[in-house]
Amino acid sequence: MSPPGVTGSGRPDPAAVSCLRVTPPVCRVRCGCAEESPMSLDADIARRRAPIEPIDRYDYGTYSSVEPLFLHCAALPHGSAERLLVRERLIVIHLPLARHIARRFDRRGAESDDLLQVASLGLVKALDRFDPARGTEFLWFAVPTVTGEIRRHFRDQGWSVRVPRRLQEMSMAINAATVELSQRNSRFPTSGDLAGYLRVSRQDVVDGMAAGNSYVAASLDRPVGTDPDSVSVGEMIGVEEYGFAVVDNHQSLIPLMAQLPDRERRILGLRFVDDMTQTQIAEEIGVSQMHVSRLLTRTIADLRTGLLERT
Repeated sequence: MSPPGVTGSGRPDPAAVSCLRVTPPVCRVRCGCAEESPMSLDADIARRRAPIEPIDRYDYGTYSSVEPLFLHCAALPHGSAERLLVRERLIVIHLPLARHIARRFDRRGAESDDLLQVASLGLVKALDRFDPARGTEFLWFAVPTVTGEIRRHFRDQGWSVRVPRRLQEMSMAINAATVELSQRNSRFPTSGDLAGYLRVSRQDVVDGMAAGNSYVAASLDRPVGTDPDSVSVGEMIGVEEYGFAVVDNHQSLIPLMAQLPDRERRILGLRFVDDMTQTQIAEEIGVSQMHVSRLLTRTIADLRTGLLERT
């Protein structure tokens, strides 16, 4: 008796050769190969290169259209090559859903490509967790999962400055309440309006607004206008001008200096205008250095007291 796959003349059986290009179940029927025989590498490559049914015939919005794929994927063993292929097809079919959800979060300070990537990751997680045996449609499970993934991205990665989660949630609630009250009252709501609508204190609203300013950090090197050669934001920020305090003190000292005796006024001029030492001043006016020191200390104290009384 010839072995399986070999004819009586010793040549390979054509049916056995064809088993390299079909799946194992068909191979067992046609040539009688052992059930536990592994699929050959050529058969696996041929199956992967086989023409794939176009995904245009599937509508992710109609669950009955894609339900057979979900049931087929669930019936396949985990880690098998065929399950990975079916899973990949399901991901491609539902990618428009991820793009649609990602577009809902545009213009919130995040890049569109980043949102699409996060939404696609949420779609993959939803596909891996979905169980068609429960009898629910995939969209009912996928939309909250993808939306939650995007919201988690905004919460964890979207803030330029990390603030407590309580303030993050308050900031989002304030944004939603602002839109609602603006449409209802035809005006921008005040902090009191927001506090009454959200049933929180006005201080909580103020803290939430301050936290919202930390969401996006603007660069100080950013041009003020549309012209890239215009001045930057940093150049427009004001700084404390100490010269104003100098002018104010100078104007306040003028009447106080006029009230001093001539000798004290001359000593102040020699010390702080001509930059002379106490010894030189003593020789100039004919007194001891200790006396000059006592006169300077007393005069400066009198001027300081006068300035404080004026302020």
